[in-house]
Amino acid sequence: MADIPQNAPDHCPGTGSDQAGKSTACQGCPNQNVCATKPKGPDPDVGDITEKMSKIKHKLIILSGKGGVGKSTFTAHLAHGLSSDNDKQIGVLDVDICGPSLPKIFGVEGEQVHQSGSGWSPVYVDDNLSLMSVGFLLSKADEAVIWRGPKKNGMIKQFLRDVDWGEIDYLLIDTPPGTSDEHLSIAQYLKESDVDGAIVITTPQEVALLDVRKEITFCRKVDLPIIGVVENMSSFVCPKCKVSTQIFPASTGGGQKMAEDMNVPFLGSLPLDPRIGKCCDEGKSFLTEVPDSPATQAYKQIMSKIVEYCTKRNENRESDSGEMKTN
Repeated sequence: MADIPQNAPDHCPGTGSDQAGKSTACQGCPNQNVCATKPKGPDPDVGDITEKMSKIKHKLIILSGKGGVGKSTFTAHLAHGLSSDNDKQIGVLDVDICGPSLPKIFGVEGEQVHQSGSGWSPVYVDDNLSLMSVGFLLSKADEAVIWRGPKKNGMIKQFLRDVDWGEIDYLLIDTPPGTSDEHLSIAQYLKESDVDGAIVITTPQEVALLDVRKEITFCRKVDLPIIGVVENMSSFVCPKCKVSTQIFPASTGGGQKMAEDMNVPFLGSLPLDPRIGKCCDEGKSFLTEVPDSPATQAYKQIMSKIVEYCTKRNENRESDSGEMKTN
């Protein structure tokens, strides 16, 4: 199942098959051109990527079926929160090839990527927080990236294979909305890299939940563990009176109800604070700029659950490894 895209027709031969993009079942499939031009058989670069990723303790993929739900904002603030522990090294990989917003959110727009014998050096936001994005490779901020699937896939592979993160504790991978080329590439290239799991971002309204359900189905089809669902913009908190108001009514129960229905963990809800957008525009961390906001406290609670998940998973992995050695 891991080789069959979520939006593939019945009798799909699989992306790794010699008949990919060529069989009668492929006619009319939106992935036909990508599958037909993709090299068949095992990708020799997967081994190099797996070796590179082995130096990273925890690998988290941030997904959202719907655009505009605050996925990149969440990724940035999760990174800021994790990096508040000076003993931890955090890396962020932006694979939103056509809409790279993280350089702006982190306040490092216009920085250059440097190359060394060990690969591409990420841009450092802080001493223990680094970022790699296609935004650093553009000649100007408003330059459009107009690429078809194969070129996007090649860029993602190069990021995973060639960026020299060093030995870091967390790598957060920010993806574009949907279940298309970028997501298939990440799933394919990291299939042997022991990814901790995916964090799925949504907003309360059913229009967003429709696509998020598809994202969860995608994760299951490619055997990607789901750490949990985060409901963003769950309410509006007035910065002055602290009164909470629902902006996007949860007509079908919101993210928590959807998580229960689909049997995935619910990590928590994040209120909407207008100062979050201001901090993103200015390249600052909302968590340090507005520490008393209810949104800051909600971020910290969700981050604690994610860290706890990763810690327990690491302990279980070491326990299993120890049992194997004993046996």
